[in-house]
Amino acid sequence: MGTDIKTAAEMLRCADNIVILTHQNPDGDTLGCAFALYYTLKAKGKKVRVENEREIPSKYSFLYKDYVKEEFEPQFVVAVDIASTSLFGKGLEHYENKVDLCIDHHKSNTLYAKNTLVDERVAAACELVFDVIMELDGDISDKALLCIYTGVSTDCGCFKFSNTTAKAHAIASLSLDRNIDIYNVNRLMFENKSRAQLDVEKYALQTLKFYYNGRCAVITVTQDILKEAGAEECDLDALPAMTRQIQGVEVGVVIKERNEGEFKVSLRTGKSPDASAICAVYGGGGHAGAAGCTLYGDVNEIREKIVETIGNFI
Repeated sequence: MGTDIKTAAEMLRCADNIVILTHQNPDGDTLGCAFALYYTLKAKGKKVRVENEREIPSKYSFLYKDYVKEEFEPQFVVAVDIASTSLFGKGLEHYENKVDLCIDHHKSNTLYAKNTLVDERVAAACELVFDVIMELDGDISDKALLCIYTGVSTDCGCFKFSNTTAKAHAIASLSLDRNIDIYNVNRLMFENKSRAQLDVEKYALQTLKFYYNGRCAVITVTQDILKEAGAEECDLDALPAMTRQIQGVEVGVVIKERNEGEFKVSLRTGKSPDASAICAVYGGGGHAGAAGCTLYGDVNEIREKIVETIGNFI
């Protein structure tokens, strides 16, 4: 069932023992949503816990340095920035039919939650969480605002992607007015690279292949490459955008092995084609310019399959 900002805020106001779910391979938006809600709801004396299928990458530690995990039996479950239960990941499957509220901005949202607040027009789910928090309290704490800024800035590429909204800039303006350390966020998210990240990008670029007269670029990252570089999955975050930075490329693809025989396919496009429509062929989704899906099998067969599908759209 669809819901609005006011109703979502009222649900959270009345709830306790709240679990907040973030998606697999978490990014700044899902984590920004989760911890902004965590700090806001904890300040109201509620028991709150954030869950992810794996340990949250240390690059986001500035978001959760004051987080304390509590053990309790959930009474209310919130999913943030998660379009489908397939993105919960392993270990969180037991929540599939128990999500009370989903806050999301993907047009491919499957409406799996009992109540869904979704708006594909916003740059990031954090924009919606910001509105929910303001409805709850009429204000937002510095801790929560830092989280919101992180989610907004990362999902719109530090305000340079085409999905950037006036609201995104307004949140940045408020963050500056409140002396939030956005310089540190920008440095950590957009300027800093570990040696492992540089190494994995170096190895990954050696797999770069072009198709359709250079209009499609594909990079493949296996577990062997990750091990060779001593890298984590989060060290691959910049790769999809890198493929689209190549002159003449309309569709950038990164195929990364998550587990043996399981591959996450990430697409980035310009004004066309629709990345979400391409990924929907395989049960995935996302946004027109950024989307993903999961495929199983041999990496070479998967690459051929996704390239063939892209050929139907360009």
